[in-house]
Amino acid sequence: MKAKPRPRTKPPEVRREEIMDAAQRLFLKQGVAATTIDDVAAAAEIAKGTVYLHFTSKQTLLAALGERFAEQHLVSIKAALAATSERDWSGKLRAWAEASVTFYLDSIALHDMLFHEARAPAREGLTDNLVIDHLTSLLNAGTDAGAWSIDDVRFTAVFLFSGMHGIVDDAYVKEKRIARGRLIRRLQRICFRSAGLQSDDNWD
Repeated sequence: MKAKPRPRTKPPEVRREEIMDAAQRLFLKQGVAATTIDDVAAAAEIAKGTVYLHFTSKQTLLAALGERFAEQHLVSIKAALAATSERDWSGKLRAWAEASVTFYLDSIALHDMLFHEARAPAREGLTDNLVIDHLTSLLNAGTDAGAWSIDDVRFTAVFLFSGMHGIVDDAYVKEKRIARGRLIRRLQRICFRSAGLQSDDNWD
């Protein structure tokens, strides 16, 4: 029986991911400004025209990387929440805080490249993204279950998302060694207070 011939072309979704992977490596290594589409094509071992079939410019490629970053962030949060019991709402807040801080610290170089070096962060990106939408749903679900009482759920979700970044950024700038556990506990306490829950004063 003859072996099936290998396909000469890859599925579009696979090729797209390979281009994004190659671009991300180059952007992190040599910077966004110094990286050209020619560089990306060479790193992905494809023709320059193939890059343009998937991305019309370097900016659209960067935007796609930013969207993928948010999707990966959300995947990490969902995995942490899945490990909690269905009715453990305080545990879900703790898990959200820990997963958010952990993901941000583990990918801070990529985050800074995508959202600071590559372009100025848009107001929409700071207040309208997958992670905030998901947190809004979580807070709404907890409210419906009677776990907490929040006057403005969307406002609280934006506040917590922005607060997470602020807490990590402040520590990243001021501290030579990041105390990850302390940052997580600080955010957990803020989450609890925002939801009107009693927090443990020994968290900090």
